[in-house]
Amino acid sequence: MSVESSTSVEGTDHSSRGANYAPGPALHRTRVIILITPQFLLLEDKMTTVACGIDIGGSGVKSALVDLETGEFIGERIRIDTPKPATPDAVADVCHQILVQLEVGPEIPVGIAFPAPVIHGVIPFMANLDDSWVGIDVNELMMRHLSRPVVPLNDADAAGFAEVAYGAAKGVEGLVILTTLGTGIGSALIMDGHLIPNTELGHLEIDGYDAEKRASSGQKTLQDLSWKKWAKRLQRYYSHVEMLLSPDLFVVGGGVSKNHDKFMPLLDLKTPMVPAQLRNTAGIVGAASYAASRA
Repeated sequence: MSVESSTSVEGTDHSSRGANYAPGPALHRTRVIILITPQFLLLEDKMTTVACGIDIGGSGVKSALVDLETGEFIGERIRIDTPKPATPDAVADVCHQILVQLEVGPEIPVGIAFPAPVIHGVIPFMANLDDSWVGIDVNELMMRHLSRPVVPLNDADAAGFAEVAYGAAKGVEGLVILTTLGTGIGSALIMDGHLIPNTELGHLEIDGYDAEKRASSGQKTLQDLSWKKWAKRLQRYYSHVEMLLSPDLFVVGGGVSKNHDKFMPLLDLKTPMVPAQLRNTAGIVGAASYAASRA
């Protein structure tokens, strides 16, 4: 937008006023011209400050409106039990209920985090929901049920994007790798703020084993490993990832990250490592933020 101003002096013909006429002060007019350029209109269109995130899990579907300036929830978080069976149509109906309850208007971007990879909008395989999700085009499914476009992504990718935008990795340049240590190992790669989606670093083969079958926190519990013994497995895992990708920062999420002081000091890595900050809100916040970035 540009502003142009000009000042003009309005003259007066005094010939008919008589010899004794004394003119008053000159009248000044200021003209202001506001030029709205296409670039300004585009900027205005992209000034989204609120988005909606939906995080679909095996036991519950959670959602909230998110303030994109702060990454905090606006109002209450909504949770609805994941339907049984968790078929695509049943889960999409729950998403519709959520958007109605939150009064999400058509101008608000909506992101949906799934417990599976999402490749060009399609679910290639599914572990925590019904098998009928395999091959489903999420965009087409949600358009039928919600009558609006959505932005689908993997749940670990959503968590990683949230940590870079608002959490432990905010302001970090270069390659950030988030890992979620739970039943398995989820992963997200963000390079200079850009998400590289659908990585499966928990399934790297290390010493003949699927990495998450050795180093997840689920295995720590299942095998009753001490923090020290588990840390040795984490050391093998993270040093291998470090060798392959040379990241600038590791962010560790998952419920076990609240006990980071029990295992992180036992690791010997070149790459800095920090615990995730957003934890249970990361999926919703990341889905919302990512959707806004794609709007």
